[in-house]
Amino acid sequence: MAPLLVSMKASKNETPGIYLVGFMGSGKSTIGRRLATAVGWRFADLDDDIERYAGKTIPEVFDQDGEAEFRRIESAMLELRIAGVKSGDALVLSLGGGAFAQRLNREAIRGSGLSVWLDVPFETVQRRVAGFAHRPLARDPQKFRELFETRRDAYAQADVHILISSDNPQQAVDAILALEFFR
Repeated sequence: MAPLLVSMKASKNETPGIYLVGFMGSGKSTIGRRLATAVGWRFADLDDDIERYAGKTIPEVFDQDGEAEFRRIESAMLELRIAGVKSGDALVLSLGGGAFAQRLNREAIRGSGLSVWLDVPFETVQRRVAGFAHRPLARDPQKFRELFETRRDAYAQADVHILISSDNPQQAVDAILALEFFR
């Protein structure tokens, strides 16, 4: 079954940025790489930026420095990417699952491109992240479920809402490419 576009709140502006948001395991990086290739833009993953800046993995940042420091670095790296987009660097950016849940990050993204929520059912997310130690917030199954539910309100503020019903990333890419944004 193809992804379903639920809503679209924005139209193309002068800023060439696509920000993929959603819970961990929603396919942001996979879909982002394919989308960037399809439109001829660069792709970046905010988690990769954080790891390069910190000189350690995401779990190490969480374990050694705490979530507050991780979020500080995440926001700083997002601001750098947004500055690049605003200066004309056409970019598809995959955000970490919690980045768009932060109000200041959502506000920074507004006006700098299009935010797209990849809305994946919890059971799919759970299956995709099972056994991955590099997901520090997925270690406790009950807290993981609560976090998923809590973040949905923030994700719902994205410009575009796409329901993902398949493990085929090309279907999501095709749904994004069909948006008025690309016409």
